[in-house]
Amino acid sequence: MKVLKISSIVLLSILVLAAILLYRPDIKVEKLQESYLLDSSAWLDWEGMKVHYSVEGNGPPLVLIHGTFSSLHTWDEWAAILQNDFTIIRMDLQGFGLSGPHPNQDYSPEAYSRLVIALLDHLQITSCYMAGNSLGGLITWNTAVNYPDRVEKMILLDASGIPKQSRDRPWIFDLASNKTFGKLLSKFTPRFLFKMNMEQVYFDKSKMSEELIDRYYFLLRMEGNREAFIVKSGRNYPLPPAQNLADLSIPTLIMWGKHDQWIPYSDAFEFNKLIQNSSFIIYENAGHVPMEEIPKESALDAKNFLTY
Repeated sequence: MKVLKISSIVLLSILVLAAILLYRPDIKVEKLQESYLLDSSAWLDWEGMKVHYSVEGNGPPLVLIHGTFSSLHTWDEWAAILQNDFTIIRMDLQGFGLSGPHPNQDYSPEAYSRLVIALLDHLQITSCYMAGNSLGGLITWNTAVNYPDRVEKMILLDASGIPKQSRDRPWIFDLASNKTFGKLLSKFTPRFLFKMNMEQVYFDKSKMSEELIDRYYFLLRMEGNREAFIVKSGRNYPLPPAQNLADLSIPTLIMWGKHDQWIPYSDAFEFNKLIQNSSFIIYENAGHVPMEEIPKESALDAKNFLTY
């Protein structure tokens, strides 16, 4: 009994120490604004929250929509390359970046499309070009389907939305959708765990700078963002029917990193089959985020598609 008691005390001490070492508190938005606001940053009042967005450049409007865990900063390189030819519009979606959580926890595909349209209305833009990565790709094509007069051309980069059937999800989503582990992830999110997640996203790991990892990691820890991710994962919102893509006739470019571990490049062919007026590019040297990993190559391909 004495040995059992000592063992219990040791185990409890280890658990308490682990909790102390792994606990990561939320970060106030004001603190993060010091590092991640842009000179072009602005705020949109929408459905009870303030949405962070940016407008830069001159030319036809090009809306860029980021994916899960990301922010408008994922398009920094594209914005720098393309702003002489297009008016670049990008935002932090609800639950991400400096925008933070939605007051009513609405993270459905329909809510994301509502935000995109609300921003276009706010900027008095009747139609635009639109590009989206991952979740942002889903939002892009869903917006084009539901608001066909607002999107002239679209670009899908490693987009989600093709039914997964028996395909495995990335491990971080499975953890978040579990009630027990989901609660833990909302408070116990060490940087090394998040770096492991990012290593699945990049093909060339040498391009994952410490500054890049910090940006993703600290914005994830903005107050409310981790809880928003847990809510989204737990609710498992139904996807818009992919067959709706067959109704689209707008010119579409599909871009995909061949080494995408989150969404296989075979989905590019599925999108190409469904969308009438589409073409695709498979990048041999990229993973899930071509606009970050090969920004110049992918941005110039986008420019060529949108310009000609």
